[in-house]
Amino acid sequence: QVNPVLMRVSLLLFLAVIIAFIGIVNTMTLSIYERTNEIGLLRAVGSSRRQVRSMVRWEAAIIALFGTLLGLAMSLFFGWAVVDALHGQGFTKFSAAPGSLVFIVVITALATLVWASLPARRAARLDVLKAIQQN
Repeated sequence: QVNPVLMRVSLLLFLAVIIAFIGIVNTMTLSIYERTNEIGLLRAVGSSRRQVRSMVRWEAAIIALFGTLLGLAMSLFFGWAVVDALHGQGFTKFSAAPGSLVFIVVITALATLVWASLPARRAARLDVLKAIQQN
């Protein structure tokens, strides 16, 4: 009886992760659009396209890492709170799967780097003079 419910919850979690990655791409694209002048100035003073792409990817990875760690901390806390609240019904032990948690963090980091490549490519291809001129 538990397996169908667990599969539905896993499917909802997967959909939430896809939506989160789309949000990261959207956030990074808007960030690049808003910082066109700054990116142009970085390129004008000597930053290479590779450095700009790397900067955008690292920014996306940091955002995703903070979100992932906050989500893991909240889920662990609420999981513990549910087990503590249901102690009288026979739930006596809270156990988190560390392997799964590490897997989630690693997959999130790798997927973020892949999903952030589109905004990073756009930032690297900005024309320096037009980027500086744009207001």
